[in-house]
Amino acid sequence: DCAKAQRDEALMIENREIRARLTCDDVAWFEFRELCDGPRSQNDYIELAKIFHAVLISNVEQMGVTKDDMARRFINLVDEFYDRSVKLIISAEVELKDLYSGGRLEFEFQRTLSRLLEMQSHEYLTRP
Repeated sequence: DCAKAQRDEALMIENREIRARLTCDDVAWFEFRELCDGPRSQNDYIELAKIFHAVLISNVEQMGVTKDDMARRFINLVDEFYDRSVKLIISAEVELKDLYSGGRLEFEFQRTLSRLLEMQSHEYLTRP
């Protein structure tokens, strides 16, 4: 129960607005396209990691050659959240192993997949 929950909150990060569907204390829920479609940089994800210890991302799309920009941003997001021990919960239209297919970022995405799997582990989830 979070009495201070904020719906549709506009966060200003790097002088750009990022809309969270819901925030409560240091937990936030975002739509995938809000974080990975459009002008975003690693600095955005670093700032989000400083604010939130847990992030939920809904509607993560399958990515490939036509969505390499989104995939690059998603890779950066996972890297920054991983390095800062952010608990990441995603809902996706496909299984993790099928999130990326057939594009130039296949190698980089394999590392991201490995990190996503590790982020589900008890060891990762119990990090401070």
